[in-house]
Amino acid sequence: MTASENKGYIQLYTGNGKGKTSAAFGMAIRAAMTGKKVYIAQFVKSMKYSETRIEEYVDNITIHQFGRGCYLLRDVEEEDKLAAQRGLQECRIALNSGDWDMVILDEVTIALYFRLFSIDDLLLVLNEKAEHTEVIMTGRSAPQQLVERADLVTEMTEVKHYYEQGVLSRPGFDC
Repeated sequence: MTASENKGYIQLYTGNGKGKTSAAFGMAIRAAMTGKKVYIAQFVKSMKYSETRIEEYVDNITIHQFGRGCYLLRDVEEEDKLAAQRGLQECRIALNSGDWDMVILDEVTIALYFRLFSIDDLLLVLNEKAEHTEVIMTGRSAPQQLVERADLVTEMTEVKHYYEQGVLSRPGFDC
């Protein structure tokens, strides 16, 4: 392997389109199927969605949720900030340890958008990561500093969505 094959890159999936978390979980499965250890931190979600059941089937994937319910429809509370900050510190430990081949920070840009922690705090954590650890971040409204820091950026753009026709989330396809 070349040095670039051993390096852990920083990937960012952003944009208003569907599929950012799904893409990250797809990468987690790909990595796990090659024997890599994957740590997934979900910064906004607290419900056990279909994808979180992957832990029941794949031994080398670990998921921790740091959300406290949907604050998209309520004010952010101090407990939300504390939970997200605790999550970021756990990610810092995971990224520094060298024990994980991939660390996913799901909806981390939403945590930034709601000022649960600062972009400077996140960049510090990213800069301290183990050399071989791949990082995947997801969420809408990624700040420019994060786009610049990432090695790979994919913007998912919604062109059309059946939700606009009144179709709610469908288990196994959307949640």
